[in-house]
Parts: sequence; C-alpha cells; structure tokens
Amino acid sequence: MAADRDGRGGSGRTCFVLGASGATGGVLLRELLARRLFSRVTLIGRRRLSLGEEASGVTVEQAVVDFERLGEHAAAFQGHDVGFCCLGTTRAKAGADGFVRVDRDYVAQAAELALAGGCKHFVLESSRGANPKSRFLYLRVKGEVENLVQALGFDRCTILRPAVLLCKRQESRPAEWMAQRFLGAVAWLFPTAHTVPVETVVRAMVASVLQPGKGKVEVLENEAIHQLGKAAPQQGA
Repeated sequence: MAADRDGRGGSGRTCFVLGASGATGGVLLRELLARRLFSRVTLIGRRRLSLGEEASGVTVEQAVVDFERLGEHAAAFQGHDVGFCCLGTTRAKAGADGFVRVDRDYVAQAAELALAGGCKHFVLESSRGANPKSRFLYLRVKGEVENLVQALGFDRCTILRPAVLLCKRQESRPAEWMAQRFLGAVAWLFPTAHTVPVETVVRAMVASVLQPGKGKVEVLENEAIHQLGKAAPQQGA
C-alpha cells in the first residue's frame, strides 16, 4: 500500500515510534496496531521487539540504531508523515549525563532527522512542569528539548506534558511505585490534578494526529490530555 506523503487520508499514512519498548511507547504501539491508523509503522530503537499477532494487517518495520551515531541511521527516519517520540530514561538509571544525553540530545537529533526525512507532524511526550530555566535537572532538560524541537519548524508539533503516569513498568522503580500507589488513591478525588493513566496519554497522542491542529505548536497540559484522551475512541472502535 502506497504511503500518502502529503498527509491526507488515513490508511495510506506512515509513522515512526521512538521508545516503543518503554511504558508509554509500548501502549502506543498496541494502540496503533489495534486501530490500524497507519499502513506502516516503523519502530526505531536499540533492539528489535517481539511482536505477536496484533501486528497483523499493518506493516511493521524495525530499525535498530546506535543512538550515539544516530546520524548514520538517517534512512530510518525517511518517508514518515508522523513521528511519535516517547524516548526517555531516568537519572537513577543512566546518571545525570546519561539522562541529558537520552532525553535531550537523542530526542533533538532524532527530530532533526525526522524533519529532514519529510515528517510533517512530530508528537513529543514531555512532562508537566517542563521549563528550561528550572533548577531541577529533569524539568530543565524537558524544557530544553521542547524548545529545541519547536525551533525546528515542523508543520505541526504537539507536546504533551503529563503529570505522574499511572502504569506498569517492566523495570523496577520502587520510589515511583510507591508514589503511584499514593497518587492512584488521590486520583479518585482529583482525577486530573496529579496523575494520568498511560492509556489516556496514548489516546491523546493519537487523537492529536487525527484532529486538526490549533496552530503549528500545541502544548497539552495534564488536564487537556485527560480531556482529549477520554474523548478519543477506544481500541477497536
């Protein structure tokens, strides 16, 4: 099936996903495959992922790249209408320098390659409180990468700033698990204040692609993510 390079139509469009092995990226991949919104989905990451029967009916390509030499993998970013970026790590896992390299440098370079490859709409998962002037490393880096991506000049750029994600991670993060347990209870009283289910974030990401944009750059804060994600169709709809 030929890809619709000018972004019109639905089944002829193509996309790539960065970070498909992570908490958000894994749910996003399942959503994209279940709803068959794109004729081709390319997963760009350090390693190949095992895909089951859920991939039937959609062409899924996997590009294994070395993020330290990402410029050598420009071909992986060629010919996509939409780019979804869920790439990220933690300071505890990668150290301060590693966190900056992954969450800012890798993401910014990937966005540059995507734009050069013809990507029209870049969808970035960031964080609530992102601010390039923050004294907290995490929020500062998120703010810096937001600015870098926006400055590239995509036809459309959607930035999502979720609060604490309610999800199940493959890796163990005890402190985050405890926070999720506490905030999960808080969410019953204040559902959009401090948390958001990862499934809601994913549906908001997909919905942002399907509906007309509100300008070249759109920033969705946590409450807007809840609203857009809950309004979006469920898997299989």
